Amino acid sequence: CNRTKAQSRSVSTGPAEFTALMVLGLVTAVVMAHGSLVKAVAMILIGLLFGLIGTDVNTGVQRYTFGVEELWDGMDFLPMVIGMFGIVEIIKNLEGPEVARQAMSTRIRDLWPSLQDFKDSWKAVLRGTLSGSLLGIVPGGGVVLASFAAYTIEKKLAKDPSRFGKGAIEGVAGPESANNSDTAGALVPLLTLGVPGGGATAVLMGAFIMYGIQPGPLLFEKRPDLVWGLVDSMYIGNLMLLILNLPLIGIFVRILYIPTGILLPLILAISAIGVYSINGNTLELQMALMFGIAGYVFRKIDIPLAPMVLALVLGGIM
Repeated sequence: CNRTKAQSRSVSTGPAEFTALMVLGLVTAVVMAHGSLVKAVAMILIGLLFGLIGTDVNTGVQRYTFGVEELWDGMDFLPMVIGMFGIVEIIKNLEGPEVARQAMSTRIRDLWPSLQDFKDSWKAVLRGTLSGSLLGIVPGGGVVLASFAAYTIEKKLAKDPSRFGKGAIEGVAGPESANNSDTAGALVPLLTLGVPGGGATAVLMGAFIMYGIQPGPLLFEKRPDLVWGLVDSMYIGNLMLLILNLPLIGIFVRILYIPTGILLPLILAISAIGVYSINGNTLELQMALMFGIAGYVFRKIDIPLAPMVLALVLGGIM
């Protein structure tokens, strides 16, 4: 009887706990954002407003849909992400004249970092791994927030921040470490609470539900084979990435030979296909373009973009 009561207390997670976790995610986004704190809070509030769009699950009342049928189920975060981080970069690259680019041809054994590289980056790797894991556990954080947060941390701790954006190895090692560790951390809220940690885990959660598997505290008791198989797959996946990426890097760097006039329209076309393929409506293409223009303006006046995306992901759930 005592064991049953202890188990029930350990899994008694309700609306208050879920909301507290999501508020923690929003606070983390504000703290980690670069620039003005007021601007970061403003972007959080705007993102929450976008997250309110859709049909209320309790009353069935439509909120801020303005009669548009495609918005009845809410606004998907993909058009915002593609617009804010994809189209903005395309517009930014169109501002200046085309710069001649060169791609180095090298051997796989020459790709190993030097001793000086290890010395300069090992602290950034540890900080990125820690921050990425913690932000991955926070529901809705995602790799975007983890990478931006790690880059911001390294830039603030650097003795010479002007090196960032010009090849500083800490600016690469920190975000990449956070990016990788966030993926594993995002599984924690999914498997323990049934709350997706980001876009990828949201898709994974949908696959679980499709096969009649309910993520949550009881998953470890009912399906331990699935849980530990998923953990093992993370190790196997990282090993496969290492095996694939090193031999194929010669092919990847040849993308640098593509002229900007061909590469940028190609990126735009792929982004448009990605947005359209989710729900198959043109409204989301228009939204991606709108967010791209807005994101470009925000970038010009130094307003952080990542908090708005995070608030959109968490807004509807909250």
